Amino acid sequence: MEKKSSNPLKSIITIVVSLAFAGFFLWLALKGLDFKVIQKSLAKANYFWVAFASVFGLLAYWFRAIRWNLMLEPMGHSISTSNSLWSISFGYLMNLTIPRSGEVARATALYGVEKVPVDKSFGTIILERVVDLVCMMGFLGLTLAFKYEAILSFYKNSGLNINPNKILIGLLVLIIGTVLFFVFKKKLATVPFLGKVINFIDGIFQGLTSIFKLKQKGKFILYTLGIWICYYLAAYLVCFALPETSNFTIADGFFIIVVGTLGMIIPASGGIGAFNLAMKFGFMALFISMEKSADLGAEMGLTYSFISLPLQITIMLVMGLISIPMLAKARNNVTEEKDIQN
Repeated sequence: MEKKSSNPLKSIITIVVSLAFAGFFLWLALKGLDFKVIQKSLAKANYFWVAFASVFGLLAYWFRAIRWNLMLEPMGHSISTSNSLWSISFGYLMNLTIPRSGEVARATALYGVEKVPVDKSFGTIILERVVDLVCMMGFLGLTLAFKYEAILSFYKNSGLNINPNKILIGLLVLIIGTVLFFVFKKKLATVPFLGKVINFIDGIFQGLTSIFKLKQKGKFILYTLGIWICYYLAAYLVCFALPETSNFTIADGFFIIVVGTLGMIIPASGGIGAFNLAMKFGFMALFISMEKSADLGAEMGLTYSFISLPLQITIMLVMGLISIPMLAKARNNVTEEKDIQN
């Protein structure tokens, strides 16, 4: 595996921009609210429920690690669950520094301990995102079915302006580009530089199509459901920590996980600011749909976000920091095994 040269200036600029996003969205979230009210709510929260939620946050890591093993198996790679787990944890840790860098870091970490080609493992990671999107759409469908009024209220209050025509044009361009790529792939592969790019894309494609070759499709579905049930419970159980949201229904939990995911999509460090703002608008929408005060909803949304987001970040930090020595130890074991064989 060739070492890729990193550009420190580019990394620094990316981190600064990400922090600027976080600061801007956090300012928007706190704008016009009395933070002392939120501090009082945080002080009286029941943190037993937060600890309970953290159990499911950690369990999701384990399910994701086992599921990744199933995805790599059709390509002839049988990896240990621990190496899978720590590679995933390291990827999430990198996402806290540079948004969206975790996918590459995760694939690279796995190569270091299991020698799975980065392009193939990266393809399965992209496939994971596709599967996650399908699951997210499932939660969105449940939310539309049970909390339609809250969705409308959220859309109006958040100022979102989604143009469906732009989405359709983007999908059309993607489809045409994919077709042209496969039509001219052989010709493009003859160009020296493009040949390496083509091989890398082929590796990704193998990863993406691995789902059709799964030997244990039932287990894959089971672990996928396990991951998203854990995500749901980790988000929903935090509501019971606050008196004002302890009566939230299961359907309210569907709404919260959808809105929270929207907040985490924005490339801000660790979702800071963006997640807080999303929860502010989300809880406002929920409270309005329940014919309660929008201001109280905004305060509770921020209070919830200042419990839920630090919980997520703490899990990422703890698991990520543990992953560094664990991956180093695994790499040393691989090196020692090679030396013995030689």
